[in-house]
Amino acid sequence: MRLAMLAVAVVGVMVALPLPLRAQQVNPQPEVPAAPIATPQALPGDGIRTEATVVVTGEQPGPGLWLVRKGNHDLWILGTLNPLPAGMQWQSKQVEDVIANAQEVIRAPYVAFKVDTGFFKSLLLLPSMLGARKNPDGKTLQQVVSPQSYARWRALKARYIGNDGGIEKWRPLFAAQELYKQAMKKSGLDNSKSVWPVINKAIETHHPNVTVVKEEIVVKDPKPLLKEWSKTTLDDLACFDNTMTRIETDLDAMRARANAWATGDMAALQSLPSPYQWEACSSAITEAGIGKRLGFGDAGQKVRTKWLAAAEAALDKNQVTFATLDMKDLLGANGFLARFKAKGYTVLAPDE
Repeated sequence: MRLAMLAVAVVGVMVALPLPLRAQQVNPQPEVPAAPIATPQALPGDGIRTEATVVVTGEQPGPGLWLVRKGNHDLWILGTLNPLPAGMQWQSKQVEDVIANAQEVIRAPYVAFKVDTGFFKSLLLLPSMLGARKNPDGKTLQQVVSPQSYARWRALKARYIGNDGGIEKWRPLFAAQELYKQAMKKSGLDNSKSVWPVINKAIETHHPNVTVVKEEIVVKDPKPLLKEWSKTTLDDLACFDNTMTRIETDLDAMRARANAWATGDMAALQSLPSPYQWEACSSAITEAGIGKRLGFGDAGQKVRTKWLAAAEAALDKNQVTFATLDMKDLLGANGFLARFKAKGYTVLAPDE
C-alpha cells in the first residue's frame, strides 16, 4: 500500500466519492531510447552520491502483458510500477488491443477510507488534518529522532526540499513522505504518474464492464479519531531512516527500473533489485492502536482475497479480461501469478 494513501487515510478525512472515467489525449512524441549509464561523479559537498542514469522521455511502450489462461478464456495483466519517468508518455498498442476485445476490466485492489458524515461536513475537518500531521506536544524532528538520523535528514532536506521550517514540526512518517516525493521530482521521476489515462480512453471507446475491487473502512464520527491521533506517538522512526537510506543509495536503481518498465525491458526489470517496500511505514500505522481498531491490519489481506475472487470469476465467464496489478503484487513467491499457478491456471510471461 502506498505511503501517501496510508498517511491520508489514517487521519480520517479522505472521502470516497465516485468519479467518472476521464481520458486525457496524449501528444505523441518520437520515442527516445534509454540512455546509457554514465560514469559516476565525485561526491558533492553534502556527501550524497550524484546519480548518473538518465531517465527516458517521450512516447514509450511500457512492458508486455502477462497472460493467465483457463481453457479458451484469457486474463491479460499489466504490471504497474512507481515511480515512472516524469517525461514519459505511455502508449501501449497491446493494452489498447486487449481492451478493445475485453468484456471486463479489473482495477488494481486498494483500501479506501471513508468518513460517513457527509461531504461538506467532512471538509470542515481539513484544518484538523493539517494539525494531525504534526508531532504531539509541539515537538520537532530534532527532538524525536536520533542525532545521527537528524544529521542525515538535514543533508537530504537541503538537497531536495530546501528551506522549509514548517516541515521540522511534522511527524517522521509525514516528513519521510515529503522528502521522498521531492527526491523523486528532482530525479526525473514521478510517483503519481499513471497508466490510467490511456486505459480509461480505451475503456470509454470500447465500453467493457469495469470492476472496482476495494476494502472500505468507514468511520461514522471522525472527530474523536482525530483527537486521539493528534496525541498518539507513532513507531515511525524505522520508516524515517529506511526512507532516507533508500534516497541515499537507490535513486539510480529507481531510474533503471523506471527506464526498464517504460521501454518494456522485462529481463532488466526482473533482474534489478526489488523496489522499496514501505513495510516499516505501513506498520507504523497498522500496528498503532488507532490502526488496529479500524482494521487496517486485516484490510490489505481482505482486498487481495477479493481481487483474486474477481479475477477467477472473470476467467470463468469472459473470453477476454484485462487487469492491472502493481509489480510487487504480481511477481514473487507470494504474488498473484504464483497463486494462479498453484491453482492450476496456465501462466505465460510477456515474452512467451
